[in-house]
Amino acid sequence: MAIKAGMGRKSSNKNPPFFSHEFVIQNHADIVSCIAMIFVVGIMLQPTQSLASTFVALRHNVSGADPSQENPMGVQYLYTAGWKDACAVFFYTLICIIMHAILQEYVLDKISKKLHLSKFKLSRFNESGQLVVFYAMSFLWGLDLIVREQYIGNIQRMWEGYPDHPMIFLHKMFFIIQLAYYAHLLPELYFQKVKKDEQKPKIQHALAGLFIIETAYFLGFQRIALVLLTLHYFCEFVAHSFQLVDIVDKEGKFAKLRLVHNGLFILTRFATMVLSFLTLFYSIDNISQTKRVLMLSMVFGLQGYLFYDFISSVLRSKRESSTEERNAKVTVSTNKTEKPKKQKKKESDLPEADQNSAQSSPKATTTSTYNVRKTKVK
Repeated sequence: MAIKAGMGRKSSNKNPPFFSHEFVIQNHADIVSCIAMIFVVGIMLQPTQSLASTFVALRHNVSGADPSQENPMGVQYLYTAGWKDACAVFFYTLICIIMHAILQEYVLDKISKKLHLSKFKLSRFNESGQLVVFYAMSFLWGLDLIVREQYIGNIQRMWEGYPDHPMIFLHKMFFIIQLAYYAHLLPELYFQKVKKDEQKPKIQHALAGLFIIETAYFLGFQRIALVLLTLHYFCEFVAHSFQLVDIVDKEGKFAKLRLVHNGLFILTRFATMVLSFLTLFYSIDNISQTKRVLMLSMVFGLQGYLFYDFISSVLRSKRESSTEERNAKVTVSTNKTEKPKKQKKKESDLPEADQNSAQSSPKATTTSTYNVRKTKVK
């Protein structure tokens, strides 16, 4: 996702008129913050507490109890998916827009000013900078949940008891934030003034993420989706980290890091397909054939698209490197051919008699000189 510089407030002498596009774009972080504060204040007021808490707090809990005298530790709350989650996704989409603007204005813009990047590299730097933070947070969060749920030592927990898979608070919150992040990518196209020819891949990325995660979440495949998303985010985190290094590294010292990412990418896609096939095709029995085919087609279709994009990028980079080498060879050959041309040009500037003498062989020159001397002696 390409990010334009100066995402929050902009220090400008010209103040755009209220309710204009420029005013909304320049102050969108403050506007969204005010909208989010309405829900927060609504929780504090008794008449609006129940409505506002639907947007801020998580709903659809099936078990749990608050601490009491009889049970000081309380009982852990467990949640399921439901329609009220759409309200939470809307509120946390506002939070994602605010955090996006803060990261852009106070971190990425300050770093990019010191690097003095071109427009193309600046766009790639802002895009990878935003995604690195999101992928790192999501990977660490997902890894913590995998350890808490003990999926590593007991992989059967991913499909045991399906479809009765209640989620703990952090597990449900993980999916709410994932849906909110992909939803916030759509209004960011307007806030960033993204060009029309660059909007299509970003819209596809946002809609694909929303559709796949939402389908897995509401159909009860939260456990396998958590593991697959954690693997995917680790691979993407490494890829965009190397891309940031490639942007900053002007001398190409770390060009071999691409090989590390290529190997990790292939291993991640292979592990994703094996885990999804074993879980959805062999391990889960009480599942309809429609759900099974839908989930497997989504997973394998996504992996196929990622493989296609990966191979295309590798071939494109090889083509670009070969073109650069060819251009370098042509430059060297032209430099070599320029020298004799200059020498011929100098000879052409001489008089015609001198040119003829210069073109004659050394043997003829010595013979004519000897004849002249002989006539003088006679």
